[in-house]
Amino acid sequence: MKKQTIQTGDAPRAIGTYSQAIRVDGGNTVYLSGQIGLDPITMQMVGSVEGQIHQVFLNLKAVTAASGGTLSDIVKLNVYLTDLTNFDKVNEIMSGYFSAPYPARAAVGVAALPRGALVEMDAVMVLP
Repeated sequence: MKKQTIQTGDAPRAIGTYSQAIRVDGGNTVYLSGQIGLDPITMQMVGSVEGQIHQVFLNLKAVTAASGGTLSDIVKLNVYLTDLTNFDKVNEIMSGYFSAPYPARAAVGVAALPRGALVEMDAVMVLP
């Protein structure tokens, strides 16, 4: 299996032993690591849950672009929330970044996320 590391300064740098994304097997499938609401310039967490959700989508957008794709190429999106009452906010904000057909998606409530984040998302993208 061939692996290509995807890295962009337009999304937060990895804060651990992982890559922002990995392209595999012929270059059509890209696995995007989890993104939290970190501003890529300051590496500080955005304040509100709404702000974090927007920043997560902007970070995913930057990594998809660095991979040669767009958010519309995401086929699977996983959402992790420390408070599931924010699920409706995710849906509302997501509608500004995606259009039908929407990616397959899971939403999971978790006890905690890195850096005190309120939301994290990872994705699988298939390039045309």
